[in-house]
Order: sequence, then C-alpha cells, then structure tokens
Amino acid sequence: MSSRDAIHQYFQQHQVLYGNELYLTPKSESNSEKIKIESARELDDFCNSIKECQSCSLGQTRTNFVFGIGDPNADLMLVGEAPDEKDELSGEPFVGRVGRILNKILIAIDKNRSDGVYIVNVLKCRTPNNRDPLPSEVEQCEPFLIKQINYIKPKLIVALGRFAGKTLLKLDVPLNEMRDKTHEYLDIPLRVTYHPAALLKNSNFKKHAWEDFQWIRDYLKNN
Repeated sequence: MSSRDAIHQYFQQHQVLYGNELYLTPKSESNSEKIKIESARELDDFCNSIKECQSCSLGQTRTNFVFGIGDPNADLMLVGEAPDEKDELSGEPFVGRVGRILNKILIAIDKNRSDGVYIVNVLKCRTPNNRDPLPSEVEQCEPFLIKQINYIKPKLIVALGRFAGKTLLKLDVPLNEMRDKTHEYLDIPLRVTYHPAALLKNSNFKKHAWEDFQWIRDYLKNN
C-alpha cells in the first residue's frame, strides 16, 4: 500500500469512528509564546525587586511606584519623564486625559498599549508639584530604565517630550532640534517627539506629532 493510500484509509476509518469532526493533538506553546511569558516574568520579578526603592527622597513621598505597562516583547518603547498625579494614583503611566490622547495616537498607527508597545517613564515616582526631575533623581532611576530596555529589547525607542529626550540623549537643546532625527540609546534607534500633555496645551503641535508617529509607524513596518 502506498503512503497516499494509507493516509486515505486512515481518514476513511477516522470518519467512520468520529464523523466529520477532526481531532488533533493540542499544539504546544510556540517559542515566541514561551519567550513572551519569560519576559513578563522577568519584568515582574524586576519590578518587585525595586518597587520599594528609597534611593532618593521621592521614595518617601510617593503613593505608588509606577514601573511601566505594556507588551513585554514590544517593538516600540515610549519613554516619558515622570508620573503625574493620576499616574501615581493608578500605578500606571500615561492615564487620564494625557493617556487618552496617547491611546488615540497608538490606535492611529495600528498599536495599543497592550500589544506591541511598552510605556515607561525615566522616573518611577512623581516629583512634588510635577516639577522637572533633578539630576540626582535621574541618576538613581535611569539604571532601572536601562534594565527594562535590556529585558524588552525594542526595535525603536521614542522619547516623549523635551525632558525625556534631553535625559536619554544627554543634550540640552530645544525639542525641535531633537525631532526629525534618528538618534541612538543603548545602540537602539531613538526618536524624540512631543509629550501628549503638550498636545493638550497647544493644538498646533498635533500636526508635527502626527508626522512623527507616521514615521514611527513606517519604520516599524519596514524593520
């Protein structure tokens, strides 16, 4: 009997026994699923190891430690400067009106905050009255960000706002001088665009922000 005949006979017998319903052995987890689960566990373990941090005075005044949120195998990592009041209360970055603006932008480039994107801030604790982070605070928190990037390994990092761009690039220049250029951080391409809060304050920035995110969308599709 040829192998083709044997296969045909098998399906005939299968149909007699079970009808037209086909029973297959359940698939095992794919390598990508296993990697995703492992990355999530590593991030959870890392968060648990640093969430009680008291390395600077912000640890004494915070309500919640804001680690980050999103896909542990994201291609795109968005980096802001520090949690605001709503972020601190929820324990998640970019919530409230600012978060809604960001969510709309992500949807427009076929992303969302749980699939393909990871969102963090340079600082994990809110600063008093949302002031700019101090150099000493950045010095304590930036190693946490570096470790998050090393776990996630994004294809592209996007700094949201001048302060995040200034911190990552070590450049004290206006935001427009950082935009429209591809920089590097930890050997990963980095772009700088407007913080969503800036779009709420000045609608004239929306056109430029959309141009930036169109570039981001196209880059991720082609790389």
